[in-house]
Amino acid sequence: MAEYPGKVVLVMGGDSAEAEISRLGAEAVAAGLRQGGVDLEVIDGMPALHERIQQGGVDRVFNLIHGSPGEDGILQGYLQAMGVPYTGSGVLGSALSMDKVRSKQIWQALGLPVANGRALRQGEPAKALVEEMGLPLVIKPAREGSSVGVHILRDRAALEATLATLAIDQPMVEAFVEGEEYTVGIVEGEALPVIRIEPGEAFYDYRAKYQSETTQYHCPCGLPAAEEQAMQQLALRAFAALDCSGWGRVDLIRDARGQPVLLEVNTTPGMTSHSLVPKAAAQAGMDFSALVMRILGTSEVRR
Repeated sequence: MAEYPGKVVLVMGGDSAEAEISRLGAEAVAAGLRQGGVDLEVIDGMPALHERIQQGGVDRVFNLIHGSPGEDGILQGYLQAMGVPYTGSGVLGSALSMDKVRSKQIWQALGLPVANGRALRQGEPAKALVEEMGLPLVIKPAREGSSVGVHILRDRAALEATLATLAIDQPMVEAFVEGEEYTVGIVEGEALPVIRIEPGEAFYDYRAKYQSETTQYHCPCGLPAAEEQAMQQLALRAFAALDCSGWGRVDLIRDARGQPVLLEVNTTPGMTSHSLVPKAAAQAGMDFSALVMRILGTSEVRR
């Protein structure tokens, strides 16, 4: 087995709401990298990573921290300042994609399809929101992933109750789009096969994503080839519009008219047994070790 040159540090965990998912994924990623001949060290959190880099001898970083500071540009800016190559998107792409409000604004400016939505202002009355956007509505954190803190509100009473007790940092509100959920993995500018998600729950929330055994992932997704290709091209455009690079995942909904609507970009997607990028890669003929080695290769652009 050929050895991958240099010392690689896999950084994961941290203290975000998605830290445990990151740790679960790191077990699989570490095994895949070692299978690929990588001299690997696994570190939990950015402070520990900083201490390790101060010691010297770190040639590149495989970033698997979900949420802040791994997906919002903080880790990326630090590693660039320290001159250490890292996987995935750079500072701007990470920061923009982490902020769903600004992502939406950029996509809207480019004419890409998104649900009507914006930042939620403190003290906004339910009546004004309903008049502006109708019902159902979605209220969620603008800078979290894994469906953490998402509220789907189908009537005025539920909306009023949620607004009265809302404890979300930087909340946003958007019109709820009814339809089928899809996701498109991207590695080095290539869109992987589309996955259609069929939740076993009423909503594809944190439990449905990481704990449920009833959620089904369809790959092939069942769309006609032309529609799947169009969805892949839309995902690539959305990814590039936010200055994302390396690898990631674009989530969409196909509405009642059959039109895809962009939801968000994940620049460091999950890599657990339930995760979607590995499923799509397998459909494309790429085993898990080959996938993580290819992701590691995205650090080459930041040498």
